[in-house]
Amino acid sequence: MAIRSVPRARVLVPVGLLVAAGAVAAALQGQSGGVESRPLLSVVADTTSSAPPVVTPATSVAPAVTPTATAPTATAPPAAAATTTAAPDTSTGAAVAALHSAVDRAEGAVSVAVTDLETGQSLSYGGPGHDFATASIVKLDILAALLLRTQDLGSTPTAAQRALATTMIENSDNDSATGLWDEIGADPGLDAANARFGLTATKAGQDGYWGLTSTTADDQLRLLRQVFTDDSLLSTTSRSYIQELLDQVEDDQRWGVGAAASDGGFEVKNGWLPRDSDGLWVINSIGRVQRDGHELLIAVVSDGNPTDSDGMDLVESVARAAAEALPGNR
Repeated sequence: MAIRSVPRARVLVPVGLLVAAGAVAAALQGQSGGVESRPLLSVVADTTSSAPPVVTPATSVAPAVTPTATAPTATAPPAAAATTTAAPDTSTGAAVAALHSAVDRAEGAVSVAVTDLETGQSLSYGGPGHDFATASIVKLDILAALLLRTQDLGSTPTAAQRALATTMIENSDNDSATGLWDEIGADPGLDAANARFGLTATKAGQDGYWGLTSTTADDQLRLLRQVFTDDSLLSTTSRSYIQELLDQVEDDQRWGVGAAASDGGFEVKNGWLPRDSDGLWVINSIGRVQRDGHELLIAVVSDGNPTDSDGMDLVESVARAAAEALPGNR
């Protein structure tokens, strides 16, 4: 059963009280508790490793479209050939050291992926082999899947669907997300859309628990490319519509990767979820930020946070450090 969103201030209630009040349902549904195309080889460093993150130049590959007798479909973008890349110069690596320090703060797991749309540089770091629950960042994925579906049908979202999309993104409303989850065909529908988007490590939540969709920071970056670049299966109209909603999330949800913006300009979708099994928090943030004249896409995913505030602070510090460590953004 879905639970409606409440402001961030309200999620500061101790987890024990949340459980007593019905947080079991919230944890199973995988909600925010209240309130991931970059198809290239990316080397990811372990959060416990002293090795620096590896930076690779991004080379976009347009998703291939395969027409059918009914609606157009698209295959996942082809995997890029493996290339040998050199680690960034760390002789004066204050920025890289700061990223290490930010990641080392995590009491659970954290992973970040960032790309500069101006320079083509990309960086991935942390959480190798770890699947993260999406919590409410999956709402962006649900909306992208809905718009892809309507494009296939040669139509546009209905007034009812647009109303649900507005509250799902701007207010992180869970009932609205459930409504659109059903519209896209639930977990098989999301998985099918993500295969076309090129998300290779994202698996939709089962039995209606869409917030327990598993993902990685790299996949969330691929999703952001579908929303914010021309290298996308989504039409210009669809992308502009999503961007407008992300720009208007309610004030108490404008935290997260926006901390990396230099001039306050950013679009964001966040998710936060106390897990019933251990009371620890999933805290995620994805979006686009403007930084020193550059347009960055950033995804930070984390779990095992003792409190929601701890996780929010972690996500913001990792986002800032990753943006700083990316060549051309120091």
